[in-house]
Amino acid sequence: MAQVRVAPPGSVRLAALPPLAAYVHLPWCVRKCPYCDFNSHERTGALPEGEYVDALVADLEALLPSVWGRRATSVFIGGGTPSLFAPASIERLLSALRARLPLEPDAEVTLEANPGTAEASRFAGYRAAGVNRLSLGVQSFDDRMLAALGRIHGADEARRALDMGLRQFDNVNVDLMYGLPGQTLAMAREDIAEAVRRGPSHVSAYQLTIEPNTVFYRKRPELPAHDACADMQLAIEEALGAAGYEHYETSAFARPGRRSRHNLNYWQFGDYLGLGAGAHGKLSFAERVTRHARARQPREYLEAALHGRRGSLVEEQTVAPRELPFEFMLNALRLVEGFPVELFAARTGLPLAAAETGLAEAERRGLIERDRRRIRPTERGRLFLNELLALFLPG
Repeated sequence: MAQVRVAPPGSVRLAALPPLAAYVHLPWCVRKCPYCDFNSHERTGALPEGEYVDALVADLEALLPSVWGRRATSVFIGGGTPSLFAPASIERLLSALRARLPLEPDAEVTLEANPGTAEASRFAGYRAAGVNRLSLGVQSFDDRMLAALGRIHGADEARRALDMGLRQFDNVNVDLMYGLPGQTLAMAREDIAEAVRRGPSHVSAYQLTIEPNTVFYRKRPELPAHDACADMQLAIEEALGAAGYEHYETSAFARPGRRSRHNLNYWQFGDYLGLGAGAHGKLSFAERVTRHARARQPREYLEAALHGRRGSLVEEQTVAPRELPFEFMLNALRLVEGFPVELFAARTGLPLAAAETGLAEAERRGLIERDRRRIRPTERGRLFLNELLALFLPG
């Protein structure tokens, strides 16, 4: 039986359930990058594609009673490197998902892909399988930076893969990183300029951070100074703004009408099923908000899902009402435009007064601005986001 931890009774009352999405985790990659702290595992031999899709379907079926009658607005297939799976496996996965969980007619279906030549050659197959948005992990168009990051692709492969992706999909995201070992402001600007020249609909630009349990944490590379990284961030925001991209989240920029609907659902504290090894999910009910997490190791996940051993597959918990203001703000305050005042109660089931202490202090420090309709981070709040979010931690 699954482990269940129930919070003490609280005042959570949801008038309506939020939008629902689905996240599917394919955990394998060719080689683990030294900065990566995701639940990813280097491929050794042939991937168990058929077996893993079977496990994902079994996992989904066990979750269906929690979401009866609800439609999914988006599906995101992340990793790892999902493009290591053949298009036929992705088609089988999406067909099984659609047969069990109704999707909105215009549902956004995203697949993360690696720019490696072998993966890029499959793009047409993914499009035919039902994927309508591609997210390409380029990171940089500079061979020196790619080598410093331990990426397995080169700059020319990245360019070719992006061009191939744009021929197959009209909705393509490019992931880029800045603040890289040895990177200068001019190099960061050139990466953005290269992406803009090729014309993706969405750009995600992240500063490299050193996370625990990574190779870079154990053997830290020399990174640009804080002020240099801040200059890179400002230059990136200015360049993408001048090229017509809307800066709508801390690290996300989109052409008009091309914001990531799946990620917006996270940032607006919507619900999502988490399927696959190490996946996390959030589901709301009339009087509670819950979290679920899957077994991290692929073999453990496969065995538990295929043999119905829910206890070793998943941990579930009800989020304590006192933790909900922080969980909501952790997501919603990443949005440049912030959130409508009424969204807090709609998503947490709590009155906005539950967050008033943090909001008042954030306003006093100049980290947010608010009126009767909307609460948004100031420019200072966006620059010092961790300071802002810390104000909502439960005491």
